[in-house]
Amino acid sequence: MKPISSLPISRRSLLTGTAALAALPSAAQSTSMVTTGAHNPALDSFDRTMISFMRKRSIPGGQLAVTRYGRLVYARGYGFADLERRTPVQPQSLFRIASITKPFTAVAIMTLVQDPRFRLRLDDPAFPMIPLNRKVADPRLNTITIRQLLHHTGGFDRDKSGDPMFRPLEIAAAEGTPAPADQWAIIRWMAGRPLDFDPGTRFAYSNFGYCVLGRVIEAVTAMRYVDYVSKFVLQPMAVRGMRMGRTRLPDRARGEVRYYQPNARPVPSIFPQDHGELVSVCYGAWNLEAMDSHGAWLASAPALVRFAAQLDFPSQPPLLAPHTAATLYEPPAAPIKPEGGAWYGCGWEVRPVGDRGKANTWHNGSLDGTNTWLVRRWDGLAWAALFNQRDTGNGLSDGEIDANLHPAADAVTHWPDYDLFQTGR
Repeated sequence: MKPISSLPISRRSLLTGTAALAALPSAAQSTSMVTTGAHNPALDSFDRTMISFMRKRSIPGGQLAVTRYGRLVYARGYGFADLERRTPVQPQSLFRIASITKPFTAVAIMTLVQDPRFRLRLDDPAFPMIPLNRKVADPRLNTITIRQLLHHTGGFDRDKSGDPMFRPLEIAAAEGTPAPADQWAIIRWMAGRPLDFDPGTRFAYSNFGYCVLGRVIEAVTAMRYVDYVSKFVLQPMAVRGMRMGRTRLPDRARGEVRYYQPNARPVPSIFPQDHGELVSVCYGAWNLEAMDSHGAWLASAPALVRFAAQLDFPSQPPLLAPHTAATLYEPPAAPIKPEGGAWYGCGWEVRPVGDRGKANTWHNGSLDGTNTWLVRRWDGLAWAALFNQRDTGNGLSDGEIDANLHPAADAVTHWPDYDLFQTGR
């Protein structure tokens, strides 16, 4: 099933209203799942949708936050953050958000573009800005622009040559660096390989491209990526509690959920301090620390919708000037064409809705043990749904939650007028 956020409005309308929710358990049937956060009967359709999705897949824990016109109207935890300790998910529990990191990196880039002190332009070549310390194998690498990296049109195709962000042992061995490979080892290794296509000629989703954008931010600001985003994106937007994640279970952050992938066998840890011990794929099969600018942030659902709210209904003054913010949603340049009427902008999936300049924008994230969604709808609604388990290979799509939350929102007949951002509830 295609995510509902990427379907035309005519298709979405077929799934709206109470008819689409008829198969979900009633509120009374849902009460056996542990829930946290203030319940509002007017928003039961969200609870029923989350609980049904989780039960169908035996997902241990989930979290949901919903805003309307920038006001936080719902923040709930479902199930368990830690099954072994029977610790409930709280509305402020931290989850790995995986690729929802990319919108934060894109906004950080835009803050630099609009600041005249940095003299950064989206059409500047990215790689000449960063120290590669090796000869480039493909001269086209030095022509790839920041804009192309943002749009995933830089020339890297993981379906053709693999995703280097998930090859930490191979790359460390090839580069003669300690395992697992960090960002710089991966970039040097990629600089020694040919591109998969001419930059700017087609779309191919690239985690690596956003890894490079993190290094551009560091080169331009002389700050660590995490420090720049924390100080100049999160703080001005009043987004609280986010931090960088770490891979190994002993390094789990305070308040962070535990991750589960029941269909996957244990694997030897890639971290030398584990001495080859078998671990869950969630805690040692790949190097989260190297994924900082494309997939390593931790956040709660309320923090994510706060970020969305500050883009759509910003405080004064807004972080991004209107013309800069609009660039986030621009389509890639020709010859790349939207697929089914949707495209990947700068850190956001974009689908225009109707003929009044409105659009749905969204991003999802996926790692072993992680399934996350952040959706900003054309009508002033936004939501974030986070889970500590992803597709277990049983034929059930993780994207079903995206499809089902749209009719859950459409079923609400009375929206609260309070703002949980203000009350702190």
